[in-house]
Amino acid sequence: MVAEMVGSTDVGIQADDSGARPLRLVAVTHGAPSAENRQAVIRLVDGVASERPELDVSISFVDAANRDVAASLAAAAEPDAVIVPLVLSAGFHVRTGLSLGLDRLGDAAELAGELGPDDRIVAVLAHRLRTLGLDDDDSVVLAAAGSNDPRAVRECFETARRLAHRLGRPVTVGFIAAAIPRLPDAIEMIREVHPGSRVVVGAYLLAPGTFYDAAGASGGDLIADPLLLPGESAPHELVELVLERFAAVDASHWERA
Repeated sequence: MVAEMVGSTDVGIQADDSGARPLRLVAVTHGAPSAENRQAVIRLVDGVASERPELDVSISFVDAANRDVAASLAAAAEPDAVIVPLVLSAGFHVRTGLSLGLDRLGDAAELAGELGPDDRIVAVLAHRLRTLGLDDDDSVVLAAAGSNDPRAVRECFETARRLAHRLGRPVTVGFIAAAIPRLPDAIEMIREVHPGSRVVVGAYLLAPGTFYDAAGASGGDLIADPLLLPGESAPHELVELVLERFAAVDASHWERA
């Protein structure tokens, strides 16, 4: 299992022909995770480490509610690291908190892009819904965490558009916090427009936790599992996506070196 800290020991580090050490991959997630949330996210990072055993892969949980994100990252990160934020949309904590933390580090670390929107996430969302038993007559609501960042909100609507295309039916977005329409309002609207239709909630959430619990209590008939679960291996699509975000920064780094 990967280390639950930034800057794990140098297990599996290999140098290239020039003697240069490869960049570290540091997965960062924010919030105060529950035990289930932590285990589910670690499953993803374990999958990344297994896929690329030559990389130094670690994870850092930054409690954005109780600590300054930038200060936490600056205190924890080590040189030659690519910070991969495990977030579906890049809201305040990525664009401001993590970016500011990297500014404090100077050239010591670089920030990769957020995970979404991406068709691989959509594929996992569709799989979760179909596993739940989605019927042709069901109405689908995509439950997203929400953000004060307009770009992050637009990214959620883009994910819903892609999911609708994949499922061949409309998908309505409902936000758990910070943006509108709120999830209970979106569900109520669907019930008014499609009376008698079962409302199925797709969870555009990385792992179980407070937001998933809130989504489950918002009035839908069924709710699909989040993208990651503590009791199963992370979907390969998400492992691939994390590695792709890392590789984009890694390639750029060596081009500049």
